[in-house]
Amino acid sequence: MSGEIWQLVDSSGIGGIETHVRVLAGALDAAGWPCRVVLLADHGGNPWMAQLQAAGVPAESLDGRFSTLCHRLRTERPALLHTHGYKAGIMGRLAARLCGIPSVSTFHAGERGPFPVWLYQRLDEATARLGARIAVSAPIARRLPKPVAVIGNFVPVPDTPPPVPAARTVAFVGRFSPEKGPDLFCALAERFAGRLAFAAFGDGPLRPDLEARYGAWVRFHGLVTDPGRIFPQVGLLLMPSRAEGLPLAAIEAMAQGVPVAASAVGALPDLIRDGEDGWLFPPGDLHAAERAVCAWADGTSSQRAAWSHAAWSRVQERFAVATRLPDVLAVYRRTIAMRRESVELPRGGSPDA
Repeated sequence: MSGEIWQLVDSSGIGGIETHVRVLAGALDAAGWPCRVVLLADHGGNPWMAQLQAAGVPAESLDGRFSTLCHRLRTERPALLHTHGYKAGIMGRLAARLCGIPSVSTFHAGERGPFPVWLYQRLDEATARLGARIAVSAPIARRLPKPVAVIGNFVPVPDTPPPVPAARTVAFVGRFSPEKGPDLFCALAERFAGRLAFAAFGDGPLRPDLEARYGAWVRFHGLVTDPGRIFPQVGLLLMPSRAEGLPLAAIEAMAQGVPVAASAVGALPDLIRDGEDGWLFPPGDLHAAERAVCAWADGTSSQRAAWSHAAWSRVQERFAVATRLPDVLAVYRRTIAMRRESVELPRGGSPDA
């Protein structure tokens, strides 16, 4: 492979997109596809940069200007530009088209943000034709121009089954924003007061109010960037989301043998087999979510071992790096080849001309 693959992101912290890009960049480099993470702008104090450095992933920040992005693309000529998120997608695809660089965009968001975010998301989808398209779930793919490659998120998975979780703690891992349902998680914690421990990992706009109201029933840990520090403390991951794409937290938990109880939204029904490696319930249905938590809590030691092994096996089979990376590389190869063919053809010509 000649030339770098650039992963373009507009980032101010660590979330699902950032985790996905870090895993993808490391996997690409290991597969012989040199990779660089490029941030559109430096928003100051981003812990992701230190995380990328620790993982050995080359990374840099630009100044946020479209002209700077175009200049760098023209002078450095990466083999391909891969964008993530609406701002990087809109600016990156247009800059790549102007500079003659092939581009791919991954669409991650299963939810619509509030105004003006939803407007940018619409513009992101409307300009998607400027590059090749990957969606992390089928519902997201249906919003995009065809063709779209549906390629779920992926994570490193242990080669052997991890130990069965011993913790009796139910956890929330994610952003404290309405679509993730942290308020529903906290309401459930109050229902289980005195019976189970509840812990929340993450940060976001809803956290201060929820911590003030539910601090007696939920232990709030804040943002923890290393999943390896979270899941040994967890017996069940609870995701009462109102909207999702394919949440990395669910895949990371299952890779560590932690079953997941989640709303049946986005691609979660494709990940979780209800009653086998986790539980699904209708979004917003607290009674159904409570029954799912009870099913886990009342399970015997042999049942818990079976759920843990099934969760790990499911992710190893369908969401491991070795399973999904070839699909991403196939998109890259097609996109680079199509760009090369369009450059080599005479203007207005065809392959048979």
